[in-house]
Amino acid sequence: MKKLLSLTLSIVLLLSCVFGLTACGKKNVTIAVPNDTTNEARALLLLENIGLITLKEGAGITATIRDIAENPYDIEFNEVEAAQLPNVLKDVDFAVINSNYALPAGLNPAEDALALEGSSSAYSNILAVKEGNEENPVIKALVAALESKQVADFITATYGGAVVSTVDNLTDGYDASIDYAALDGTKVSVAASPTPHAEILAVAKEILAEKGIELVIEEFTDYVQPNNVVESGEIDANYFQHVPYLDDFNAENGTHIVSVSAVHVEPLGIYAGKTDSLDEIKK
Repeated sequence: MKKLLSLTLSIVLLLSCVFGLTACGKKNVTIAVPNDTTNEARALLLLENIGLITLKEGAGITATIRDIAENPYDIEFNEVEAAQLPNVLKDVDFAVINSNYALPAGLNPAEDALALEGSSSAYSNILAVKEGNEENPVIKALVAALESKQVADFITATYGGAVVSTVDNLTDGYDASIDYAALDGTKVSVAASPTPHAEILAVAKEILAEKGIELVIEEFTDYVQPNNVVESGEIDANYFQHVPYLDDFNAENGTHIVSVSAVHVEPLGIYAGKTDSLDEIKK
């Protein structure tokens, strides 16, 4: 009799699973997101936009997983240092990755991303300097070079929508208010992430070289040291971050770094790891 009851129960559970009456022991989907405040918020806003979660009312550019109000698909979140997200992609179902880390990992945001955030200028990547250096002539010369048509054309031709110029009034590469003859033989140094920032700076380097200014590009692969070396005065400027991240960094670290130019935006994307399609989440 016990064996018959056990068999009957097993059949009932199996039929319930088949017809969707129970969860069938489905394993939760895991999504890796950046662990820094502003980029984690961007990731969560993207997931909300595609209907996977709902954030608490008022949660914005500082949202974290603790601000998730509804998680109907029981998604598990892994908070990972942004630079490491491409490396953990194979171990999770999906990962939300910044384009500057997706590109060197062989991921094309325009082709490989399952979903992309909009190209909001609120997250434009900026050239930043220590407060007080905004009017330095060599910094203004660098700004003019980065805001040039040459740079905008390079971005469009090279990245195919994965990186988008946000400069409204493009220059010819030079600022008419600057005495370039007085800058001949000077150097300006910039801390930058390798892709796309250092690549874009290489175009500005050629523009500045025409006026005898040497642009020294120092590559970094993290989100902390580029601000530290600008704050200390070791390097003149950096180019790797957006204003919400910079504001948060200044508040947390007591630094005094300011934006002098908004150059481009990199839409954040969600990429497939162990699971191929976002539709699998809702099954």
